[in-house]
Amino acid sequence: MSHAFQWLMFRDTSAQDHVITRPDEAGAAWRRKALLVGGVALMLVLVGWMAVQWLGGARSYSGERLRIAVVTRGDLVRDISADGRVIAANSPTLYAIASGAVALKVVAGDRVHKGQELAVIDSPELRSKLVQEESTFASLEAEARRANLDARIATLNARKTLDQAQIVHMAASRELERYRDAYDGSRAVSRNDLNRAEDELKKADIGLRTAKEDFELQVAGAQLDARNKQLLAERQRAVLDETRRQVDALTLRAPFDGQVGQIQVQQGTSVAANAPVLSVVDLGQFEVEIKVPESFARDLGIGMAAQLTSGAGQPWPAEISAVSPEVVNGEVMARLRFSDEQPPGLRQNQRLAARVLMDTRRDVLKLERGPFADQAGGRYAYVLDGSIAVRRPVSLGVSSLAEIEVLEGLQPGDRVVVSGSDQFGNAQRVKIH
Repeated sequence: MSHAFQWLMFRDTSAQDHVITRPDEAGAAWRRKALLVGGVALMLVLVGWMAVQWLGGARSYSGERLRIAVVTRGDLVRDISADGRVIAANSPTLYAIASGAVALKVVAGDRVHKGQELAVIDSPELRSKLVQEESTFASLEAEARRANLDARIATLNARKTLDQAQIVHMAASRELERYRDAYDGSRAVSRNDLNRAEDELKKADIGLRTAKEDFELQVAGAQLDARNKQLLAERQRAVLDETRRQVDALTLRAPFDGQVGQIQVQQGTSVAANAPVLSVVDLGQFEVEIKVPESFARDLGIGMAAQLTSGAGQPWPAEISAVSPEVVNGEVMARLRFSDEQPPGLRQNQRLAARVLMDTRRDVLKLERGPFADQAGGRYAYVLDGSIAVRRPVSLGVSSLAEIEVLEGLQPGDRVVVSGSDQFGNAQRVKIH
């Protein structure tokens, strides 16, 4: 009992002890706790932000490699701009009608007048042919004249035979009348004589009918022979005229007032038939040739308004005069003609800037044209929402070289990636930094 009392009296007093800290040490401990809590909170916020960004865009792309345009509302002018080349609207090439040596009378660049001699081709073969055709024509023409004379002679002979038959018929008719009167009046002639007179009249009738038919046949036959001979002569005349034309064409003449263009042969050299010799340029009528992308070719039409300018010069009104039906290397050739007076000082192959005005769409949503319009058939576009580009379905309309019409899917003020979206790989959302 005494031992227990002693233990109770002398037990440890550590439970009653307290650590007393100094005031500056207590503040430092609280600051450390606050910094630790703030760091943990900051890390949580950073992790959350990174998670949001990761969920918002699976990929990240640099904005420097993109071209971004804003959707606006206004008038969309559909036009085509192209570089044009001045060409002569009328620039024929003169060809050699036959083979022979060429004697040039002009040089390239000479001004010429209509009908002026430009070159002469010496063709002995063609000139010899002309002499032969002239001789053949003279012979056939003489035969035609002879056929006409023969036709007149045949007609006269047939007429003579017909006249003689008519006289014989008249004589037989009078003889029969005399015999009939004598027989009926006093029986001065016998019945046999009367019958003989009647037979003679019938014979005369037959001779007259035969003479008439023979006359008609002789006249028709003679005229037919003469006609055939005349046709042969006329045919030969046509051959002769053509040969004369060819011989005259050996002298190449200027078809109009203009300028000698390119000369294809050298002085005194021999050329083959139908070979080009030189060209003549009509300086009074020029056109401008342009190349149009195939995508715009279907919208072009003859008579469509256009403008032509040279550098910073004044624009000249023009119109489309022709559109080629053939596509070459993805382009279609078209020609523009000046609507008013042709500007002075134009030269062959001079460069002009051309602008074709197709139509104007009033008060429409429009966007800068870019490669996005050709990707996925122009059915999608990437629209920026802050730093995130969202793939959105759109509907596009007509386009010009600079702008394209927006039908559905976009609103004014939307920022659209018009170039560079091909690298997104059709992702639904991408990050732009």
